[in-house]
Amino acid sequence: MYWIQILIAIPLFLVLFFSIGFILNMILKTTWLPGWLSLLMPVIGWLYLGRLTWLDLLMMAVGILGAWISGWVMRYLRTHGYQMF
Repeated sequence: MYWIQILIAIPLFLVLFFSIGFILNMILKTTWLPGWLSLLMPVIGWLYLGRLTWLDLLMMAVGILGAWISGWVMRYLRTHGYQMF
C-alpha cells in the first residue's frame, strides 16, 4: 500500500466509524455500544484472515478511535441538552 493511500485511508476510517457510531448512538440510545463493539473488530479480523499486518491494525485502531470519539461527542451533546431522536 502506498503512503498516499495510507494518509487518505486514516481520516476516512476515522470519519466512517465516527458516523456509524453516531448513527447507532442516535437510534439505539446507547452511548458506548459502538465503542465496545469496535473492540471486537481485531478479533474478528484475526479469525477471518488468520493474520493481521501492521496496516490492518493501524486502520482498525483508527476505526476504534472514531467509534469512541462518537460516544464522547454523544455524551457531550446529551449533557448539554441536545436529545437525539
